[in-house]
Amino acid sequence: MPSFLRMSVFTTVSPAQLSVWLEQYPAIGTLSELKGIASGITNTNYFVITDTHRYVLTLFEHHSADELPYFLNLMAYLSAQGIACPKPLANLHNEYLGQLNGKPAAMVSCLIGKDLKDPAPDHCAKVGDFLARMHLAGQSYPDSMDNPRGPHWFLVTAKRVMPHLAPAAQQLLQDELSYQAQFRELKLPRGVIHGDLFRDNILFDGDELGGAIDFYYACNDVLLYDLAITVNDWCVLDDGALDAPRLQAMLKAYHAQRPLSNEERDAWVLLLRAGALRFWLSRLQDFHFPLAGELTHAKDPMQFQRVLETRIRDEEMIKNMWV
Repeated sequence: MPSFLRMSVFTTVSPAQLSVWLEQYPAIGTLSELKGIASGITNTNYFVITDTHRYVLTLFEHHSADELPYFLNLMAYLSAQGIACPKPLANLHNEYLGQLNGKPAAMVSCLIGKDLKDPAPDHCAKVGDFLARMHLAGQSYPDSMDNPRGPHWFLVTAKRVMPHLAPAAQQLLQDELSYQAQFRELKLPRGVIHGDLFRDNILFDGDELGGAIDFYYACNDVLLYDLAITVNDWCVLDDGALDAPRLQAMLKAYHAQRPLSNEERDAWVLLLRAGALRFWLSRLQDFHFPLAGELTHAKDPMQFQRVLETRIRDEEMIKNMWV
């Protein structure tokens, strides 16, 4: 088993336990199957299959009950605005959030489709269009949450993982933290961001985008940062470098919905590097300080070290790829 395999079901739920809990949701039907989802990293997720529908159950391993209404209300709000995302289910008390096996828990609708392993430029264009429309819809969302994985988290997490890195990686991390100090001063359009719109968090039904899932890193931050995070997964080659056709397809589609400014162009490389740093740090933390669970899923921290290194190397080329 590779050393970067991670566990992704942390809290066990039996069918008998769930059947009792589902009495709070009488309209969903009778439980017929419960399946753990191996792709989660932070929360425990199960497919809940009843005699009439398919749902997703999430048990929150790190978020407090006070934090969770932001995410659940956001999904309900975006869904009502026509943005394809899971819709939370209210229980008999008209609440989205409950408790199961000592953890905050919620049920949401299950979207149609599956994730893509090898997206084409047309897929990237649809993702760019979706992200821009989500950003525009989120502008009127009434709640707000600062990014818990912002600049302060960068510094705290870097200090924690630094002793576990080779000297060259330590130097790269120290240099990038100094460079990213500029991020704190940016005056760019802000609003609701997804924060984790990777390939496994977008579902396609054939060639049509079915929707986005896993809004539990959503927060309020720079909108372009969200686009940078998305590009760093959807538009990369195996060595971490950007793939021009996919990148330009995503940027063009996003720009058509929410035109990007000259100020955003000037900050583009900085934010691509910030997005790479954020996921390098989180995967280093997961690798060196793992949680125990039942199912495994691979998340390799070296992937985002390579992405960061190529963003630094290719700075001038990236500027020429702008819309």
